[in-house]
Amino acid sequence: MKKIIIILVSLFMVTGCVKKDENQLIMVTEAGFAPYEYYENGEIVGVDVDIANEIAKYLGKNLVVKDIAFDSIINEVKTGKADFGAAGISYSEDRAKNVDFSINYAVSKQVVIVNNNSSITNVNRISNKKIAVQLGSIADTFVTERHKNANVVRQKKYLAAIEDLKTGKVDCVVMDELPAKEIVSKNAGIKILDGSLTNDSYGMIVKKGNKELLDAINTVLQNLKDEGKIDEFIIKHTEK
Repeated sequence: MKKIIIILVSLFMVTGCVKKDENQLIMVTEAGFAPYEYYENGEIVGVDVDIANEIAKYLGKNLVVKDIAFDSIINEVKTGKADFGAAGISYSEDRAKNVDFSINYAVSKQVVIVNNNSSITNVNRISNKKIAVQLGSIADTFVTERHKNANVVRQKKYLAAIEDLKTGKVDCVVMDELPAKEIVSKNAGIKILDGSLTNDSYGMIVKKGNKELLDAINTVLQNLKDEGKIDEFIIKHTEK
């Protein structure tokens, strides 16, 4: 029996205590949020990836980018499976209970996308409509809180929400302005209504108490903002 216990303990030490590669900096994202993160030639690229590369360079580490569902990002960071997360993540009190936020590095608007022949002509008249949003996004939170009579359809990916719109399963899609412009430019028959529902700012997230990494991220973000580099990254990825 004693030998069996020793073997089991040894197996646990080998399989249960996998040491993280200290030379890697792992970022989790949801790569369907152009221009911030998207696939190009099989590789994840975008504004957040450009920024993450600068953070990795500052820390002298190799960046590893993992594509996961948006609503899983906070848990991956919270549990230490990833070092930080970036995917157009807006600050909220609920999110801040689980992770620490960096300084804001980008500001965008939540807009409404409809079919060209839609009877919806005003962003403020969607309360009784069927609205598609990305699960866990700021649009999800805003629509749920402000439009309680709406029928909210939550999708893992923005493109799935857009397909729901094009096939008539929903009346509109609420999402961030920059990826909305990118999507509309590639899909005939849909448009963005004038105006916005709300403005939001984006930050990156780290595990609670990881001050060293948070300070490094904030330093890089502030330097990039001061040098106008983030605007350059946005222009580069929206003009493609």
